[in-house]
Amino acid sequence: MPNSVSATLETILVVDDNASVRAVVTQLLKRANFRVLSADSGASAIALAGATAETIDLLLSDIDMPGMSGPDLGLLLKAARPAMRVMLMSGGDNGNLLVLNYGWAFIRKPFVAAKLVAMVLSVLHSPDRSQAGGQGFDSREGRPDDD
Repeated sequence: MPNSVSATLETILVVDDNASVRAVVTQLLKRANFRVLSADSGASAIALAGATAETIDLLLSDIDMPGMSGPDLGLLLKAARPAMRVMLMSGGDNGNLLVLNYGWAFIRKPFVAAKLVAMVLSVLHSPDRSQAGGQGFDSREGRPDDD
């Protein structure tokens, strides 16, 4: 978890159609001193982002959702907010290819709180705002956990 609290909290938009997952992820990130917005679908996330004048620093989205996938949502929101980072999450196997295809960060569900927060911080504080090569944040890599 972050050691210092900045004057401005970084904002994360969490999108997952599973209410339980969304609630747990939202709570974990709030406890780690992030400002968290949450939505249950791509359409809800687009409406929320459109109504939010503040910066959204990171989209953390489930991959498989009815109506609109996480990657499609990421593409739409990045068109309007190019500096926003994108991190995808999934309990399925399809995240591996998306990491390679989009260069976005990926974390496999289920995950432990410390791993999620560490990956979010890594993605947010990477010097490469374009996220090209974002697969460097892939949770499949054998990195030691920062507990």
